[in-house]
Amino acid sequence: MDKKLIYIADDEINICNIIKSFLINENFAVETFYDGHSLLEAFKLKQASLLILDIMMPGIDGYSLCSLIRKISAVPIIIVSAKDTEPDKIAGLTLGADDYLTKPFSPIELIARIKSIFRRIELDNIQTKSNESIKISDISINADIRQANFCGKSIGLTAMESSLLYYLISNKNRAVSRKELLDKVWGFEDQIETRATDDMIKRIRKKLVSSGSSLKIDTLWGFGFTIQDKD
Repeated sequence: MDKKLIYIADDEINICNIIKSFLINENFAVETFYDGHSLLEAFKLKQASLLILDIMMPGIDGYSLCSLIRKISAVPIIIVSAKDTEPDKIAGLTLGADDYLTKPFSPIELIARIKSIFRRIELDNIQTKSNESIKISDISINADIRQANFCGKSIGLTAMESSLLYYLISNKNRAVSRKELLDKVWGFEDQIETRATDDMIKRIRKKLVSSGSSLKIDTLWGFGFTIQDKD
């Protein structure tokens, strides 16, 4: 069985080496990069199974790199950064990261999060059925494996995008505020001025349209969003 390949981008060589040693010990294949551009070019030539990105790097920073990768791939992305405010975390998750870990962090915790992501992917691949699966219009979505399908085929949502869409569908025919989404989906309880929800909704809408789905997410200006069951 081939080892899963993980790319790390961080301009702190010591951190790269520490993470790499722990990952190799867990039987992962690892390549390290010290700037965003180098990882992006390598990824275009050979896609990895998961990316670990620092935010503050020379050239292409972690936020920009995450956004660029999301245009070409749904590969799992974990951001590791010394930037520890809630707006920083929301920004990373909004751009498509699957997880956000604040420095300094335990390499053991990072390994646990990586393994959790791969377990979810394995469930996706075997299309595990669950009582948590719900359907609306022409979209079915499963909370356990965080996958949305149109006509039995994944529409390519990231884990966070799937969680947001699942929450809206679970609360269909009801107005859901931006604050509620930040609380229930992201887990941020404080009042934060952010366009995190709006930006992610735009990406979900684009993927719904690209898949051929007729499911609509309506914007309630100045409040939030709603999905209406037309059936």
